[in-house]
Amino acid sequence: MKYTQTTLDKLEKIVEEAGYVIRYERGTFQSGYCILEQKKVVVLNKFLQTEGRINTLIDLIPQLDIQPGLLSDESRKLYTDITSNLETKGSAH
Repeated sequence: MKYTQTTLDKLEKIVEEAGYVIRYERGTFQSGYCILEQKKVVVLNKFLQTEGRINTLIDLIPQLDIQPGLLSDESRKLYTDITSNLETKGSAH
């Protein structure tokens, strides 16, 4: 995956299409993010650079309650790629 603004935009779009709000704020996040499930808000560390934001979203997306059927075709494909990569990594151990 390329670490570009376009990739970041696509990842953010998945989260937003799933009904979550993304906010970039200051904070002492051990993992670079915080999820407020009840309010469907994802807070990311605003000091992360593009690569860090992308990696954080890739780690975060599988943890969210996302209904793939509600995503646009482009977002669904990327979501499937992310979640299938995670499954592949998990089964390799």
